[in-house]
Amino acid sequence: MDEENTDLKNALISWRRHIHRNPELSYKEYGTADYIESILDSFDGIDVSRPTETSVLGTLKGAKTEGPVILLRADIDALPITEETGLEFESSNRGVMHACGHDAHASMLLGAAKELSAMKEEMNGEVRFIFQHAEEDFPGGAYELVDLGVAEGVDYAFALHVSPDYETGYFSVREGAFCAAADDFRIKISGRGGHAAIPDSTIDPIIVGSEFTMSLQTIVSRKISPHKVPVVSVTNFHSGDAMNVIPDTVEIGGTIRSIDEASRVKAREELEHILKGVTAAHRAEYTIDWDIGYPSVFNRTEAVDVTRQAAKKVYGEEKMIEVEQPIFGTEDFSSFSQAVPASMQFIGVHDPDKEEAYPLHHPKFNVDEEALEKGALYFMEIAENLVL
Repeated sequence: MDEENTDLKNALISWRRHIHRNPELSYKEYGTADYIESILDSFDGIDVSRPTETSVLGTLKGAKTEGPVILLRADIDALPITEETGLEFESSNRGVMHACGHDAHASMLLGAAKELSAMKEEMNGEVRFIFQHAEEDFPGGAYELVDLGVAEGVDYAFALHVSPDYETGYFSVREGAFCAAADDFRIKISGRGGHAAIPDSTIDPIIVGSEFTMSLQTIVSRKISPHKVPVVSVTNFHSGDAMNVIPDTVEIGGTIRSIDEASRVKAREELEHILKGVTAAHRAEYTIDWDIGYPSVFNRTEAVDVTRQAAKKVYGEEKMIEVEQPIFGTEDFSSFSQAVPASMQFIGVHDPDKEEAYPLHHPKFNVDEEALEKGALYFMEIAENLVL
Protein backbone atom coordinates (compact mmCIF):
# COMPACT_ATOMS: atom_id res chain seq x y z
CA MET A 1 0.00 0.00 0.00
CA ASP A 2 1.43 3.40 -0.95
CA GLU A 3 1.95 6.22 1.55
CA GLU A 4 -1.11 8.20 0.36
CA ASN A 5 -3.45 5.25 0.86
CA THR A 6 -1.89 4.53 4.25
CA ASP A 7 -2.52 8.13 5.32
CA LEU A 8 -6.15 7.91 4.21
CA LYS A 9 -6.68 4.60 5.98
CA ASN A 10 -5.20 5.90 9.22
CA ALA A 11 -7.31 9.05 9.05
CA LEU A 12 -10.48 7.04 8.48
CA ILE A 13 -9.80 4.86 11.49
CA SER A 14 -8.95 7.84 13.69
CA TRP A 15 -12.14 9.72 12.73
CA ARG A 16 -14.30 6.65 13.15
CA ARG A 17 -12.91 5.87 16.60
CA HIS A 18 -13.35 9.43 17.85
CA ILE A 19 -16.98 9.50 16.71
CA HIS A 20 -17.58 6.01 18.11
CA ARG A 21 -16.14 6.98 21.49
CA ASN A 22 -18.36 10.08 21.69
CA PRO A 23 -21.84 9.01 20.51
CA GLU A 24 -24.84 11.33 20.69
CA LEU A 25 -28.55 10.66 20.24
CA SER A 26 -30.77 12.07 17.49
CA TYR A 27 -31.16 15.86 17.54
CA LYS A 28 -28.39 16.07 20.17
CA GLU A 29 -25.35 15.55 17.94
CA TYR A 30 -23.72 18.86 18.93
CA GLY A 31 -20.24 17.56 19.67
CA THR A 32 -20.27 15.21 16.68
CA ALA A 33 -21.28 18.02 14.34
CA ASP A 34 -18.62 20.35 15.79
CA TYR A 35 -15.97 17.66 15.29
CA ILE A 36 -16.99 17.02 11.68
CA GLU A 37 -17.13 20.75 10.95
CA SER A 38 -13.59 21.21 12.28
CA ILE A 39 -12.28 18.45 10.02
CA LEU A 40 -14.06 19.76 6.92
CA ASP A 41 -12.70 23.24 7.66
CA SER A 42 -9.20 21.82 7.40
CA PHE A 43 -9.77 20.70 3.81
CA ASP A 44 -8.96 23.22 1.12
CA GLY A 45 -11.83 24.52 -1.01
CA ILE A 46 -14.80 23.17 0.95
CA ASP A 47 -17.40 25.68 2.15
CA VAL A 48 -18.84 24.50 5.45
CA SER A 49 -22.27 25.39 6.81
CA ARG A 50 -24.74 24.13 9.40
CA PRO A 51 -28.22 23.64 7.88
CA THR A 52 -29.42 22.72 11.39
CA GLU A 53 -27.72 22.93 14.78
CA THR A 54 -26.57 19.32 14.60
CA SER A 55 -25.97 18.68 10.90
CA VAL A 56 -23.06 19.74 8.69
CA LEU A 57 -22.93 20.51 4.97
CA GLY A 58 -19.68 20.72 3.06
CA THR A 59 -19.91 22.15 -0.46
CA LEU A 60 -17.14 21.65 -3.00
CA LYS A 61 -17.59 23.62 -6.21
CA GLY A 62 -15.41 22.88 -9.16
CA ALA A 63 -13.36 25.52 -10.95
CA LYS A 64 -15.63 24.81 -13.90
CA THR A 65 -19.12 25.47 -12.56
CA GLU A 66 -21.04 23.88 -15.42
CA GLY A 67 -21.73 20.27 -14.58
CA PRO A 68 -23.91 18.08 -12.38
CA VAL A 69 -24.56 18.55 -8.69
CA ILE A 70 -24.22 15.40 -6.60
CA LEU A 71 -25.08 14.85 -2.95
CA LEU A 72 -23.20 12.32 -0.81
CA ARG A 73 -24.83 11.59 2.53
CA ALA A 74 -23.76 10.11 5.86
CA ASP A 75 -25.83 9.97 9.05
CA ILE A 76 -24.18 10.78 12.39
CA ASP A 77 -26.57 9.98 15.27
CA ALA A 78 -26.28 7.04 17.69
CA LEU A 79 -28.72 4.75 19.51
CA PRO A 80 -29.90 4.45 23.15
CA ILE A 81 -27.97 1.19 23.67
CA THR A 82 -25.35 0.30 26.28
CA GLU A 83 -22.26 -0.92 24.45
CA GLU A 84 -20.85 -4.38 25.21
CA THR A 85 -18.02 -4.63 22.67
CA GLY A 86 -15.12 -4.16 25.08
CA LEU A 87 -13.30 -2.08 22.46
CA GLU A 88 -10.55 0.21 23.70
CA PHE A 89 -12.46 3.09 22.09
CA GLU A 90 -15.94 1.99 23.22
CA SER A 91 -18.58 4.58 24.07
CA SER A 92 -17.71 7.03 26.83
CA ASN A 93 -21.38 8.04 27.01
CA ARG A 94 -22.95 5.12 28.85
CA GLY A 95 -26.32 4.10 27.45
CA VAL A 96 -25.55 5.57 24.02
CA MET A 97 -23.77 3.67 21.25
CA HIS A 98 -23.01 3.76 17.54
CA ALA A 99 -24.66 0.38 17.02
CA CYS A 100 -25.80 1.11 13.46
CA GLY A 101 -22.49 2.09 11.89
CA HIS A 102 -23.09 5.82 11.56
CA ASP A 103 -19.58 6.42 12.90
CA ALA A 104 -18.27 4.47 9.89
CA HIS A 105 -20.59 6.29 7.49
CA ALA A 106 -19.32 9.67 8.69
CA SER A 107 -15.64 8.72 8.51
CA MET A 108 -15.97 7.31 4.98
CA LEU A 109 -17.61 10.49 3.77
CA LEU A 110 -14.93 12.61 5.48
CA GLY A 111 -12.33 10.54 3.64
CA ALA A 112 -14.00 11.20 0.31
CA ALA A 113 -14.23 14.93 1.10
CA LYS A 114 -10.52 15.03 1.97
CA GLU A 115 -9.44 13.39 -1.27
CA LEU A 116 -11.87 15.25 -3.53
CA SER A 117 -10.97 18.63 -2.07
CA ALA A 118 -7.58 18.28 -3.77
CA MET A 119 -9.28 17.91 -7.16
CA LYS A 120 -11.27 21.15 -7.17
CA GLU A 121 -9.46 22.59 -10.20
CA GLU A 122 -10.37 19.56 -12.28
CA MET A 123 -14.04 19.44 -11.29
CA ASN A 124 -17.02 20.29 -13.50
CA GLY A 125 -19.94 20.85 -11.16
CA GLU A 126 -20.51 20.53 -7.44
CA VAL A 127 -20.34 17.94 -4.66
CA ARG A 128 -22.36 18.33 -1.47
CA PHE A 129 -21.23 16.32 1.55
CA ILE A 130 -24.13 16.16 3.98
CA PHE A 131 -23.55 14.82 7.48
CA GLN A 132 -27.12 14.29 8.56
CA HIS A 133 -28.56 14.31 12.04
CA ALA A 134 -31.42 12.21 13.44
CA GLU A 135 -31.74 9.26 11.09
CA GLU A 136 -32.87 7.09 13.99
CA ASP A 137 -35.68 9.31 15.25
CA PHE A 138 -38.87 10.14 13.35
CA PRO A 139 -39.60 12.41 11.48
CA GLY A 140 -35.91 12.15 10.60
CA GLY A 141 -33.17 14.59 9.78
CA ALA A 142 -33.33 13.88 6.04
CA TYR A 143 -36.89 15.18 5.87
CA GLU A 144 -35.83 18.37 7.63
CA LEU A 145 -32.81 18.90 5.37
CA VAL A 146 -34.80 18.37 2.18
CA ASP A 147 -37.38 20.83 3.50
CA LEU A 148 -34.56 23.33 4.08
CA GLY A 149 -33.43 23.02 0.46
CA VAL A 150 -30.27 20.94 0.82
CA ALA A 151 -31.33 18.80 -2.16
CA GLU A 152 -32.39 21.70 -4.40
CA GLY A 153 -30.60 21.57 -7.74
CA VAL A 154 -29.13 18.14 -7.00
CA ASP A 155 -28.92 15.72 -9.94
CA TYR A 156 -28.06 12.58 -7.96
CA ALA A 157 -27.84 11.51 -4.30
CA PHE A 158 -25.83 8.58 -2.94
CA ALA A 159 -25.45 6.88 0.43
CA LEU A 160 -23.87 3.75 1.87
CA HIS A 161 -24.90 1.62 4.82
CA VAL A 162 -22.65 -0.88 6.55
CA SER A 163 -23.95 -4.43 6.87
CA PRO A 164 -22.68 -7.32 9.01
CA ASP A 165 -24.58 -9.68 6.70
CA TYR A 166 -21.83 -9.32 4.09
CA GLU A 167 -18.11 -9.92 4.47
CA THR A 168 -15.64 -7.06 4.22
CA GLY A 169 -14.81 -6.30 0.60
CA TYR A 170 -18.27 -7.13 -0.75
CA PHE A 171 -20.75 -4.62 -2.17
CA SER A 172 -24.48 -5.32 -2.55
CA VAL A 173 -26.59 -3.66 -5.22
CA ARG A 174 -30.36 -3.27 -5.23
CA GLU A 175 -32.35 -1.40 -7.88
CA GLY A 176 -35.91 -0.27 -7.12
CA ALA A 177 -37.37 -0.48 -3.62
CA PHE A 178 -34.43 -0.79 -1.22
CA CYS A 179 -36.19 -0.94 2.14
CA ALA A 180 -39.60 -0.62 3.71
CA ALA A 181 -41.89 2.13 4.86
CA ALA A 182 -42.83 1.98 8.55
CA ASP A 183 -46.11 2.96 10.19
CA ASP A 184 -46.52 2.37 13.93
CA PHE A 185 -49.83 2.10 15.76
CA ARG A 186 -50.94 2.51 19.38
CA ILE A 187 -54.37 1.18 20.31
CA LYS A 188 -56.42 1.37 23.47
CA ILE A 189 -59.39 -0.99 23.80
CA SER A 190 -61.86 -0.14 26.56
CA GLY A 191 -64.23 -2.73 27.98
CA ARG A 192 -65.73 -3.15 31.43
CA GLY A 193 -63.69 -4.71 34.18
CA GLY A 194 -64.83 -6.85 37.08
CA HIS A 195 -64.10 -9.86 39.21
CA ALA A 196 -62.44 -12.76 37.43
CA ALA A 197 -64.92 -15.13 39.11
CA ILE A 198 -67.89 -13.55 37.28
CA PRO A 199 -66.60 -12.81 33.74
CA ASP A 200 -70.15 -12.69 32.34
CA SER A 201 -70.60 -9.30 34.05
CA THR A 202 -67.63 -7.84 32.19
CA ILE A 203 -66.56 -6.84 28.71
CA ASP A 204 -63.13 -8.42 28.82
CA PRO A 205 -60.66 -6.21 26.88
CA ILE A 206 -58.01 -8.95 26.96
CA ILE A 207 -60.30 -11.27 25.00
CA VAL A 208 -61.12 -8.46 22.56
CA GLY A 209 -57.47 -7.48 22.17
CA SER A 210 -56.38 -11.06 21.67
CA GLU A 211 -59.01 -11.65 18.97
CA PHE A 212 -57.94 -8.44 17.25
CA THR A 213 -54.25 -9.44 17.39
CA MET A 214 -54.86 -12.85 15.88
CA SER A 215 -57.16 -11.43 13.19
CA LEU A 216 -54.44 -9.02 12.03
CA GLN A 217 -52.67 -11.83 10.20
CA THR A 218 -55.56 -12.07 7.76
CA ILE A 219 -54.31 -8.76 6.34
CA VAL A 220 -51.16 -10.39 5.00
CA SER A 221 -52.70 -13.77 4.23
CA ARG A 222 -56.03 -12.79 2.66
CA LYS A 223 -56.41 -9.04 2.08
CA ILE A 224 -53.35 -8.00 0.02
CA SER A 225 -51.61 -9.57 -2.98
CA PRO A 226 -48.79 -11.92 -1.91
CA HIS A 227 -46.55 -10.10 -4.40
CA LYS A 228 -46.85 -6.89 -2.38
CA VAL A 229 -47.59 -8.20 1.09
CA PRO A 230 -46.47 -6.07 4.05
CA VAL A 231 -45.29 -7.24 7.47
CA VAL A 232 -47.73 -6.60 10.33
CA SER A 233 -46.41 -7.11 13.86
CA VAL A 234 -47.88 -6.55 17.32
CA THR A 235 -44.91 -5.78 19.54
CA ASN A 236 -46.51 -4.92 22.88
CA PHE A 237 -49.69 -5.88 24.71
CA HIS A 238 -50.33 -4.48 28.19
CA SER A 239 -53.29 -4.96 30.54
CA GLY A 240 -54.08 -5.54 34.18
CA ASP A 241 -51.94 -6.13 37.26
CA ALA A 242 -53.99 -8.46 39.50
CA MET A 243 -54.68 -12.18 39.22
CA ASN A 244 -58.35 -12.00 40.16
CA VAL A 245 -59.43 -8.85 38.30
CA ILE A 246 -60.48 -8.48 34.69
CA PRO A 247 -59.17 -5.01 33.75
CA ASP A 248 -61.02 -2.18 32.06
CA THR A 249 -58.55 -1.60 29.23
CA VAL A 250 -55.80 -3.13 27.12
CA GLU A 251 -53.12 -1.24 25.24
CA ILE A 252 -51.63 -2.68 22.06
CA GLY A 253 -48.77 -1.39 19.94
CA GLY A 254 -47.05 -2.52 16.79
CA THR A 255 -45.82 -1.71 13.32
CA ILE A 256 -46.61 -2.20 9.65
CA ARG A 257 -43.68 -2.49 7.24
CA SER A 258 -44.48 -2.19 3.55
CA ILE A 259 -42.72 -1.72 0.23
CA ASP A 260 -45.63 -0.82 -2.05
CA GLU A 261 -47.39 2.48 -1.27
CA ALA A 262 -50.85 1.22 -2.23
CA SER A 263 -50.41 -1.82 0.03
CA ARG A 264 -49.15 0.48 2.76
CA VAL A 265 -52.39 2.46 2.70
CA LYS A 266 -54.57 -0.66 2.38
CA ALA A 267 -52.89 -2.35 5.34
CA ARG A 268 -53.71 0.61 7.59
CA GLU A 269 -57.30 0.63 6.34
CA GLU A 270 -57.70 -3.12 6.90
CA LEU A 271 -56.25 -2.89 10.41
CA GLU A 272 -58.77 -0.24 11.39
CA HIS A 273 -61.60 -2.21 9.75
CA ILE A 274 -60.70 -5.30 11.82
CA LEU A 275 -60.36 -3.22 14.98
CA LYS A 276 -63.77 -1.62 14.47
CA GLY A 277 -65.43 -4.95 13.75
CA VAL A 278 -63.93 -6.91 16.63
CA THR A 279 -64.63 -4.24 19.23
CA ALA A 280 -68.20 -3.75 17.97
CA ALA A 281 -68.85 -7.49 18.18
CA HIS A 282 -67.94 -7.42 21.88
CA ARG A 283 -69.47 -3.99 22.63
CA ALA A 284 -66.07 -2.57 23.48
CA GLU A 285 -64.67 0.79 22.41
CA TYR A 286 -61.30 1.78 21.00
CA THR A 287 -58.95 4.61 20.11
CA ILE A 288 -56.04 4.37 17.66
CA ASP A 289 -53.06 6.65 17.04
CA TRP A 290 -50.74 6.32 14.07
CA ASP A 291 -47.14 7.39 13.61
CA ILE A 292 -46.85 7.54 9.83
CA GLY A 293 -43.15 6.93 9.40
CA TYR A 294 -40.50 7.00 6.72
CA PRO A 295 -41.52 5.98 3.20
CA SER A 296 -39.56 3.33 1.32
CA VAL A 297 -36.14 4.19 -0.10
CA PHE A 298 -36.33 3.80 -3.88
CA ASN A 299 -33.13 3.38 -5.91
CA ARG A 300 -33.65 4.91 -9.35
CA THR A 301 -32.15 3.16 -12.36
CA GLU A 302 -30.07 6.14 -13.53
CA ALA A 303 -28.45 6.48 -10.11
CA VAL A 304 -27.88 2.74 -9.71
CA ASP A 305 -26.13 2.70 -13.11
CA VAL A 306 -23.61 5.16 -11.67
CA THR A 307 -23.31 3.01 -8.53
CA ARG A 308 -22.54 -0.14 -10.50
CA GLN A 309 -19.85 1.57 -12.54
CA ALA A 310 -18.14 2.98 -9.44
CA ALA A 311 -18.48 -0.17 -7.33
CA LYS A 312 -17.06 -2.41 -10.06
CA LYS A 313 -13.92 -0.30 -10.15
CA VAL A 314 -13.48 -0.15 -6.36
CA TYR A 315 -14.70 -3.61 -5.30
CA GLY A 316 -14.37 -5.66 -8.46
CA GLU A 317 -17.25 -7.27 -10.31
CA GLU A 318 -16.67 -10.60 -8.57
CA LYS A 319 -17.34 -8.96 -5.18
CA MET A 320 -20.65 -7.38 -6.19
CA ILE A 321 -23.89 -9.02 -5.03
CA GLU A 322 -27.14 -8.31 -6.84
CA VAL A 323 -29.92 -8.27 -4.23
CA GLU A 324 -33.29 -9.60 -5.39
CA GLN A 325 -35.51 -8.55 -2.48
CA PRO A 326 -35.80 -5.36 -0.43
CA ILE A 327 -35.24 -5.42 3.31
CA PHE A 328 -38.01 -4.56 5.76
CA GLY A 329 -35.93 -2.20 7.84
CA THR A 330 -36.39 1.54 7.37
CA GLU A 331 -34.12 4.44 6.43
CA ASP A 332 -34.88 8.15 6.25
CA PHE A 333 -32.67 8.49 3.16
CA SER A 334 -36.09 7.93 1.59
CA SER A 335 -36.62 11.70 1.80
CA PHE A 336 -33.65 12.24 -0.50
CA SER A 337 -34.72 9.39 -2.81
CA GLN A 338 -38.14 11.01 -3.20
CA ALA A 339 -36.56 14.35 -4.06
CA VAL A 340 -33.88 13.32 -6.59
CA PRO A 341 -32.60 10.19 -8.38
CA ALA A 342 -30.80 8.30 -5.62
CA SER A 343 -28.91 5.12 -4.81
CA MET A 344 -28.36 3.67 -1.34
CA GLN A 345 -26.48 0.39 -1.03
CA PHE A 346 -24.93 -1.94 1.55
CA ILE A 347 -21.23 -2.68 2.03
CA GLY A 348 -19.89 -5.63 3.96
CA VAL A 349 -18.14 -4.92 7.26
CA HIS A 350 -17.69 -8.39 8.76
CA ASP A 351 -14.43 -10.33 8.83
CA PRO A 352 -15.31 -13.90 9.93
CA ASP A 353 -11.67 -14.52 10.89
CA LYS A 354 -11.73 -11.71 13.46
CA GLU A 355 -14.99 -11.96 15.35
CA GLU A 356 -18.61 -13.07 15.36
CA ALA A 357 -21.07 -11.04 13.30
CA TYR A 358 -23.60 -9.25 15.45
CA PRO A 359 -26.60 -7.54 13.83
CA LEU A 360 -27.20 -3.82 13.56
CA HIS A 361 -28.60 -2.31 16.79
CA HIS A 362 -26.93 -5.01 18.89
CA PRO A 363 -24.79 -3.96 21.90
CA LYS A 364 -21.87 -6.01 20.50
CA PHE A 365 -22.11 -4.76 16.92
CA ASN A 366 -18.78 -3.70 15.48
CA VAL A 367 -17.37 -2.62 12.13
CA ASP A 368 -14.30 -4.16 10.53
CA GLU A 369 -12.24 -1.03 9.92
CA GLU A 370 -10.66 -2.59 6.82
CA ALA A 371 -13.97 -1.77 5.09
CA LEU A 372 -13.66 1.99 5.58
CA GLU A 373 -11.20 2.72 2.81
CA LYS A 374 -13.21 1.05 0.06
CA GLY A 375 -16.33 2.93 1.21
CA ALA A 376 -14.48 6.24 0.94
CA LEU A 377 -13.09 5.26 -2.47
CA TYR A 378 -16.59 4.37 -3.67
CA PHE A 379 -17.81 7.90 -2.85
CA MET A 380 -14.73 9.31 -4.59
CA GLU A 381 -15.32 7.19 -7.68
CA ILE A 382 -18.95 8.34 -7.83
CA ALA A 383 -17.77 11.95 -7.87
CA GLU A 384 -14.99 11.29 -10.36
CA ASN A 385 -17.43 9.60 -12.74
CA LEU A 386 -19.83 12.53 -12.64
CA VAL A 387 -17.89 15.75 -12.12
CA LEU A 388 -14.33 15.05 -13.28
